[in-house]
Amino acid sequence: MAKKALLVLVLSIFLVCPAVASGPDFQEGEWEITVAVEMPGMPMKMPPSTFTQCMKKDNPVPQNDQPGQQCEMKDIKTKGNTVTWTILCDSPGGKMTGEGKVTYEKQSMSGTMTMQGQGMQMISKFSGRRIGPCK
Repeated sequence: MAKKALLVLVLSIFLVCPAVASGPDFQEGEWEITVAVEMPGMPMKMPPSTFTQCMKKDNPVPQNDQPGQQCEMKDIKTKGNTVTWTILCDSPGGKMTGEGKVTYEKQSMSGTMTMQGQGMQMISKFSGRRIGPCK
């Protein structure tokens, strides 16, 4: 019985470890992320904004929560150092949907997210870098 329990424990470790190791290779901590938003058809370019986020491997999607907006991340997938996702947001102006992609290096990232809704499209291009441990 003890041998069977040990075998189950060893097998479960081997089954769990590849899933953890398959996540993106970046250093957890506080990251500074800069986002530039483009809106096709808009005559003026919006200035970039910067925010910080505690990035963890179990939640590798950069998120800059906005007041009055509720977003749900779905279909989060990791392939190598690239993470993709879809997003559904409910805001005061209506619903928006989108998809995003971010690629990590150990202490840097870059990516894009496209959102559609209410007759408009927004393209966010972002980059980030680790600035230290989480606060």
